[in-house]
Amino acid sequence: MYIELRHLRTIRAVQQAGGLARAAEVLNMTQSALSHQVAGLEDQVGMELFVRRSKPMRLSSAGQRLLRLADLVLPEVDATIEEFRALRAGKAGRLFITTECQACFDWLFPVLEQFRHAWPDVEVDIRTSLSAEALPALMREDVDLAITSTPVTQPGTSFHPLFDYLPRLVCAAANPLAEAPHVTPQDLADQVLITYAGGRDRIDAFTEFLTPARIEPRQHRTAELTAVILMLVASNRGVAILPDWALRGVGENPDYAIRPLQGDPAKRMYAATREDDALRPYMAHFLRLARQEAVKLQRG
Repeated sequence: MYIELRHLRTIRAVQQAGGLARAAEVLNMTQSALSHQVAGLEDQVGMELFVRRSKPMRLSSAGQRLLRLADLVLPEVDATIEEFRALRAGKAGRLFITTECQACFDWLFPVLEQFRHAWPDVEVDIRTSLSAEALPALMREDVDLAITSTPVTQPGTSFHPLFDYLPRLVCAAANPLAEAPHVTPQDLADQVLITYAGGRDRIDAFTEFLTPARIEPRQHRTAELTAVILMLVASNRGVAILPDWALRGVGENPDYAIRPLQGDPAKRMYAATREDDALRPYMAHFLRLARQEAVKLQRG
């Protein structure tokens, strides 16, 4: 099977447009040519990529898989194009950042260290005080980039996929959950849950796991730093749900046990920017560095 960039752009355009006619206009080609391209790609894949009986036209399961690939590959290609354009553009600007993900600081600082060498004239700052209102702060232009795992439909905002991750439960080796094949929401009903500080609407352990099951932990306590959370967990003072990449070095420590969550709910982290700012060369470079650093972190 041979997949070209135009195939990925086609999949994304049809999904966004909801049909071949509108997608053909977006791609500046005839509907006949687009239909032929889709049919040729389906021949290569060996299965239908779209459910044509639905209106608007929607992706099949195979089409969804290609869309996920497009979401990961095309931003990298576009970022590279923007980097070449940077040769003809100015290098000064501002990059103020906030993040809803407190675990992301371990990943973010190496990115900024590389970025400052490449763009010394870009003013960089992290606004932790705005993490609770990251997207409104972005639209007010208080920040220029917000890191979030909850993309929303917001006019004037672009969401750039950064990396996928799996939330994992970490507990002390002496905790009964250390022997569980996987952890259910009900398993946490008699546990002390330790999370980062912040509203429950920004904590994956609640929004993606406990709240949908209408389960409350026996007690909820917070800590500011990943290292403090892990120290409390090792002392068997509670359990935590953290991204898999944040636990990369913990699995070898006999004080801890890491268990999968029921259903293995995968999540994706995004960088949100204003649409116009996404075209700035230094912003495109930052996004590329962010994806590269995430891959290195996940691979160890």
